[in-house]
Amino acid sequence: MRLLILGTGGMANQHAKHFAAIDGVTLVGGVDVDPKRVEAFNAAHNIPNAFPSLDAALAWGEFDAIANVTPDAIHHPTSMAAIAAGKHVFCEKPLATDYAKAMEMTEAAEKAGVVNMVNLTYRNVAQLQRARQIVQSGEIGKVKHVEASYLQSWLVSKAWGDWRTESQWLWRLSKKHGSNGTLGDIGIHILDFAVYGAGSDIDHVFCRLKTFDKAPGNKIGEYDLDANDSFAMTLELENGALGVVHATRWATGHFNELRLRVYGEKGGVEVQHRHDWSKLLVCSGEDAETGTWKEVAVEPVETNYQRFAKAVAQGKTMEPSFRHAANIQKVLDTAVVTEQDRHEHTV
Repeated sequence: MRLLILGTGGMANQHAKHFAAIDGVTLVGGVDVDPKRVEAFNAAHNIPNAFPSLDAALAWGEFDAIANVTPDAIHHPTSMAAIAAGKHVFCEKPLATDYAKAMEMTEAAEKAGVVNMVNLTYRNVAQLQRARQIVQSGEIGKVKHVEASYLQSWLVSKAWGDWRTESQWLWRLSKKHGSNGTLGDIGIHILDFAVYGAGSDIDHVFCRLKTFDKAPGNKIGEYDLDANDSFAMTLELENGALGVVHATRWATGHFNELRLRVYGEKGGVEVQHRHDWSKLLVCSGEDAETGTWKEVAVEPVETNYQRFAKAVAQGKTMEPSFRHAANIQKVLDTAVVTEQDRHEHTV
């Protein structure tokens, strides 16, 4: 697979690093509107060709697929152009800024027959993959209740940088700079974490969003600090289970932590994932009588990057697909509506 990296900012380095390590994948070009940035990126990753735009790269055409690492609002037009040219697309999350655009991308990719996948990175957590297998095997019985959280603390701690002075953080707090807040940024991750682990999509949703005062007039320079900081959500899954999901950037002491608990009529599973470790705990069978939770060891799993390379080689889309990401986007869009009218909606 000859791969083009579209957008050469921070996350693009992860794409280049992971794809370059896969046998049979060759990084053939980088694309960025900033010539100095793409030049430095290409030099760092030994990429031979640089382009100022996707149009220029498509005119050249000597590649099979793109890794779309552009800003959120640019995913739609660039992916549509690549799909129209018959290129496979591996897109960063979220797939688009709203469900309508996400579905347009999904339908275009499926009609064109190109491989389409979204980099929902926590699918790379082996403990989550194993938890899903346990749930789907019936070991914990029919799922009754799901609890999921995504906790970050960068509004409290400077461990990742100072959001008050650094644009890479400030834009995430500002709607006019393209942010949909915590709901749009990490909500897609924790919803995918929850539905994947629980083995069921979402049927109904109700959500409350909260934006806290963070500066005089809630403004720093050109940035209006008006994007949501926290959300709390209740769900009903298609399998009938009730769920609660919440996320915040104000979680003191939690740099980047996801947690999922799935409870069934015969047992439960819990996944804990942090930036430095992951755990899978299971309570089932006789242990359910004593409330004994045991940690389960798991082997590493293929990454999204590896699955995309395999999908292109086989000519068949693997999960997480555009369609799945579009369905999650529909939940996010519906959640915003429920905040506005204060009652539950069917997704």
